[in-house]
Amino acid sequence: MKLTLQGLQEKEQWKNAGIGLPSYDIEKVAEETKKNPVWVHFGAGNIFRIFIGGIADTLISSGEMKKGITCVETFDFDVVDKIYRPYDNLVLAVTLKADGSTDKKVLGSLAEAIKAQSEVPEEWDRLKEIFSDKNLQMISFTITEKGYALKGVDGNYFPFIQKDIDNGPEKPVSAMAVVCALLYERFQAGKAPLAVVSMDNCSHNGEKLRNSILTMAKEWEKKGYVTGEFVNYISDEDQVSFPWSMIDKITPRPAESVCRSLEELGIEDIAPVITSKNTYIAPFVNAEGPQYLVIEDHFPNGRPALEKAGVYMTDRDTVNKVERMKVTTCLNPLHTALAVYGCVLGYTLIADEMKDEELNRLVHEIGPVEGMPVVTDPGILSPEAFVDEVINVRIPNPFMPDTPQRIATDTSQKVGIRYGETIKAYVAQYGDAEKLKAIPLAIAGWCRYLLGVDDKGEKFELSSDPMLAELTAALKDVKFGEKESYTGQLKSILSNENIFGIDLYKAGIGEKIEELFVKEIAGPGAVRKTLKENLTDKTKPEEKHENSSGLIFLNPLTEYKQSVTLKMRKAKIFFYQMSEIIYAGSAWIPNIHNYIANGK
Repeated sequence: MKLTLQGLQEKEQWKNAGIGLPSYDIEKVAEETKKNPVWVHFGAGNIFRIFIGGIADTLISSGEMKKGITCVETFDFDVVDKIYRPYDNLVLAVTLKADGSTDKKVLGSLAEAIKAQSEVPEEWDRLKEIFSDKNLQMISFTITEKGYALKGVDGNYFPFIQKDIDNGPEKPVSAMAVVCALLYERFQAGKAPLAVVSMDNCSHNGEKLRNSILTMAKEWEKKGYVTGEFVNYISDEDQVSFPWSMIDKITPRPAESVCRSLEELGIEDIAPVITSKNTYIAPFVNAEGPQYLVIEDHFPNGRPALEKAGVYMTDRDTVNKVERMKVTTCLNPLHTALAVYGCVLGYTLIADEMKDEELNRLVHEIGPVEGMPVVTDPGILSPEAFVDEVINVRIPNPFMPDTPQRIATDTSQKVGIRYGETIKAYVAQYGDAEKLKAIPLAIAGWCRYLLGVDDKGEKFELSSDPMLAELTAALKDVKFGEKESYTGQLKSILSNENIFGIDLYKAGIGEKIEELFVKEIAGPGAVRKTLKENLTDKTKPEEKHENSSGLIFLNPLTEYKQSVTLKMRKAKIFFYQMSEIIYAGSAWIPNIHNYIANGK
């Protein structure tokens, strides 16, 4: 079997292999898309292919959309040459379930692949033709936050950005210059409205994208390349909008085990490739099942019915609240705690840490117990259901090759948001944060991690961090196995409001963190002993529940007095999942999260 339009003709073979095929005419969809594209996406990588491409596939399958997505690559053009065109733009989407099984499906919703090369007439003229089409409704992005960056730490434009500014819109190279030039083409073709939608995983992503494109346009205006009228056109969000969004789906690099299993099924030419720019990519994409996309509903030229494929369409404030819920309570704080303790305790996979009784309990206490009383509730998503899924489904997924070493990167830049916001909320609500037990333990774990010595007393390499030199210098006289070597070296760190957003001593937990830290440096096994001592279960049997990994914990719903029990919530998941299957048949649209969030 080959992942090509010709190869899909062998339908019985694909069916026998357990791989779903599109129910629609792929070639007809591509033809209609090329005639009058409505959706262009910049950044042709994995999360786009399986998540955004999957949304389009769902809408086309259900008849809600007649056209696919036009894919544009702005950085690594080998991706188009090696992954898109040889496979007729098809994607083999592999969903990695927490129980070790997989779902496999071919997506045919990516209609055309184009390289954003202004020096290649065939590619550039096609892009200008597309942007001149008044029917184009939206352009979206997954190019990473770095793709929006124009300046370095010194405040000066990067040399390649300065070159784009000097050269004007005729021969742009960087992503922001390319998009700005194409918007200028649209302006000259009649000023048709458009939504410019960042789907990158960063806060205030629409604002970042808008600022970068406007900056490029204003620099071109200064040099006489464009008029002030064009700047006004892209500044008017009733003409050119920049909706904010929140995206969440763990999409690791192609796994060797998945590749082997596909080859064993008889699929040819499916192995990953490494491009000239070191992109590791394959004809297949593997990712977790859970996924969330929340978008500000501001589309001046109309839009596809995204909400019918599970996308949450809402206002800007709600998008911001969802992002805050995820980053400050339900996901990121848990990841950071597992990262620092995982490094100290010798783990190399985040999923394996969830089999560790103390670490599993730690994240449970940080999120459901300590985070929920002050969580930002966006209204459209249930924080309780979200964090329950994170702890019981997403983080323990053995297919997710996330490492504590990777997640520990830049922790000094993260703790202020991931822990500082909850600490400040406790201070505002209770006068201090002395009620907190697990978050101080997580912060103590980070400080202990900074010694670069594991719980056996062996050295390990610290992950990169812009404050690493400063932090390790402050702790250089603290010795493993010598509690007396601690003489207050943490005070300058724990009181630093630039790190935590608040002085932790004024919050009432600075001394507590110091005490935990001293215990954790006592000698071999001290970290494990400290975790056990501070995470001892003292609750009554009726206040406990068993999670999917078989470990017993305090039921967070008891702790913060929710009206819906965990079992009821799981029952609702099952009930509405069955309802959706019955309703939609083979074209099931996974809207279960909407049902849960709305309390139905």
